[in-house]
Amino acid sequence: MTDIAAFIASVHPYDSLPQDELARVAGSFGRRRHAAGSVIYSHGEKLPGLYLIESGRIRVSDRNGDSVSELSARNSFGERGLLRDGVAVTTATAIEDSTVLMLPRDELLRLIGAYRSVARFFDRGGLSEGRGHDLAMLKVGDLINRAPLSCAPDTPAIEAARIMRDAHASSLGVVQDGRLVGLVTIRDMSSRVVAEGRDVQAPVGQVMTADPITLSPGELGYDVLNIMLERRIGHLPVVEGDRFVGMVSQTDLMRVQAISSSALIRDIAGAENVAAMAASTARIPELLVQLVSGHYRHEVVTRMITDIADAVTRRLLIMAEAELGEAPGRYLWAACGSQGRQEQTGLSDQDNCLILEDGCDPGHPWFADLARFVSDGLHACGYVYCPGDMMATNPRWRQPRQVWRGYFRDWILHPSPEAQMLASVMFDLRAIGGDAALLAGLQTETLEMAARNSIFVAHMVSNALKHRPPLGLIGGFATIRTGEHRHRIDMKHSGVVPVTDLARIYALQGRLRPVNTRARLTEAEDRGVISGSGARDLIAAYDLIQTTRLENQAEQIRAGRRPDNYLDPAGLPDFGRSHLRDAFVVVRGMQSAVGHGKGMLG
Repeated sequence: MTDIAAFIASVHPYDSLPQDELARVAGSFGRRRHAAGSVIYSHGEKLPGLYLIESGRIRVSDRNGDSVSELSARNSFGERGLLRDGVAVTTATAIEDSTVLMLPRDELLRLIGAYRSVARFFDRGGLSEGRGHDLAMLKVGDLINRAPLSCAPDTPAIEAARIMRDAHASSLGVVQDGRLVGLVTIRDMSSRVVAEGRDVQAPVGQVMTADPITLSPGELGYDVLNIMLERRIGHLPVVEGDRFVGMVSQTDLMRVQAISSSALIRDIAGAENVAAMAASTARIPELLVQLVSGHYRHEVVTRMITDIADAVTRRLLIMAEAELGEAPGRYLWAACGSQGRQEQTGLSDQDNCLILEDGCDPGHPWFADLARFVSDGLHACGYVYCPGDMMATNPRWRQPRQVWRGYFRDWILHPSPEAQMLASVMFDLRAIGGDAALLAGLQTETLEMAARNSIFVAHMVSNALKHRPPLGLIGGFATIRTGEHRHRIDMKHSGVVPVTDLARIYALQGRLRPVNTRARLTEAEDRGVISGSGARDLIAAYDLIQTTRLENQAEQIRAGRRPDNYLDPAGLPDFGRSHLRDAFVVVRGMQSAVGHGKGMLG
């Protein structure tokens, strides 16, 4: 078994095992050769263990026979069914002559229980419970909020001061030959240069604190607080080995304790003007980093961020009414898209509409002025205008309730491509401000009408399958081939949207009231629209996709970049890529089931 030990030592998570454990596991693996075209296991069969490809290529297909992945050496397969109830949820077939190792299920379960690295690898949800903003739980690396700023020891003091001024920073690491040798702060410039009358061209090495106290990224945030209080210092460099990776300041600690969605909502509710609200929403990226670092679940993060958008919208409605006077009739401001589903991240445009009470004149200038006031205010606060003009400023989306009822009826009876797109957006409507009763009955009525129309549902299914997970033909990812996002995957349109579309279909089929994606999936399971196993797999896949998306956005913000939805999978660790690929495989399998008209029942 020496060759098996050498092989699995190069495969995660086995490469994290102690040598004696590695030898034991190697001895537990069986080896079998499979000729091209032979079936390794079929859907519904009892699985003896976990499969690991030593050589060759394996095709994994869903129960409908559609290929969902092609795997090669060092990829494992079969774990989804194995770890659930031991029954295969896919079929595996050798594409070419292949050698496959098999680890018995009991041995795999023992490893998962004994080693955190193994448990983490096979935790396909990839989530931990939110730990909040407790410094005792956060790691030092979680407190770093910008890329490291540094200069060389021979940098003139005046130049070091300019670097800090331009970056709005209060400290610099002093680095020589790749090693941190000192720390200089704005206070040093004041007390050691200006106060002592030093030449501002003197090298910063003469005024820096040499060999400062440092911490590593893996230590507890609590250590930062203790050291700062005990030593009466305001900055702590963070190093990995000798490499300077960032700085933590007292301001960073205060930020962790002070910023919250509740605080921002409080400030927004009391804002006197749009500029004051924009100052609060400008802190959303900071909040996102904090929440992700605190290991909050993705649905909590997106709900908190959406709550801020809701508060901004309601405050703008109040401001508009104060300026425009009393409304000429009852109205409802509703949000659709990610705000409607309460799934906003660090990057959001606005999607909204006005539903007026019947009898109101949609051409009345008051409603047009209201829409413009609120939409412009949202744009100023970072919620940019919808590129598709899906906003209340568009007269089409500022109509009486009876007209909206006609819109939905026409889309259902005549499901053109545009009608499918509009219905997909409008099925996610949520009341934000005004009279919520104008939407409630309309939504229930529309759901009933849509669910009874099998042709409309079939068209919606077809529309939902247009967004496909980014899976390549050989077990990897299908990344974007050209342009500024080359070699990346779109975590929104290729990752989140396919699940959002599936959840919307289940909501139609089951006449489900929630508009939030995860809530739809959970209720779809509870109401028997999809099977328990199918729902659990899809929810776990969605959790991982959304969590990875948010982590990528937080990393972009830490690096000083504007967050977007594009992820370079090559930047993920091996187990991260494996988990993400498996999540996309689950989504593709569920799409295939819906496309075949089988759902996931039975």
